[in-house]
Amino acid sequence: MLLSVIIPTYNEADNIGRLVQELRHHHPGHALEILVVDAGSKDGTAEAARRAGATVLQSPKPGRAGQMNHGARHATGDILYFVHADVGIHPGYATTVRQAVHDGYPAGCYRFRFDSSHPLLRLNSYGTRFEGIMSRGGDQTLFITRDLFDELGGFDEHYCIMEDFDIIRRIRQRARFLIVPQDVVVSARKYETNSWLRVQLANLTAFSLFFLKVPPPRIARTYKALLNYR
Repeated sequence: MLLSVIIPTYNEADNIGRLVQELRHHHPGHALEILVVDAGSKDGTAEAARRAGATVLQSPKPGRAGQMNHGARHATGDILYFVHADVGIHPGYATTVRQAVHDGYPAGCYRFRFDSSHPLLRLNSYGTRFEGIMSRGGDQTLFITRDLFDELGGFDEHYCIMEDFDIIRRIRQRARFLIVPQDVVVSARKYETNSWLRVQLANLTAFSLFFLKVPPPRIARTYKALLNYR
């Protein structure tokens, strides 16, 4: 089964080369394609991705949902694997994802741990082993078969935020969803410029608005107003 890794980017020159190299290193051979879908980065992200060996696409519209759908339209794999640019990939990702699909799980994600030893972030990481939708997120990466992705109509581009929670909720209404009992490593950079409590409150606010079906642009404006994005 061909695996298509799709990475949405915006100003990720510091991370994208490392990620593409990791993906290649842990899955040598031809049964892999890596598509970086850029949204007009100004820092050389596209050039860094090409140098590392990825195919670079320019998204016709901004926003991760649109970027990932654009990547999926150009992907040729039987399995789509959506990964954020600042994630540290699990070394066994290719074997694990293919085995999960073989075992009857057409979609799933990893648990995660932060690149920080802060005790409260370790608590957050521990929570990702549980089933609840609030324990999920795009940082955990998402694999899904092409057939199921197409059946769902891909990511809902109405969601300029929370698009990953929306698609996981829809996946679980139709298919088995696996939480892989292994970790990817995610960046703690959001917490490094905000307190742990501030990020938790912002996340809780976003979830509350999401469940109340508040329009996504309003959720996005509220979330960004609550956090420092330096």
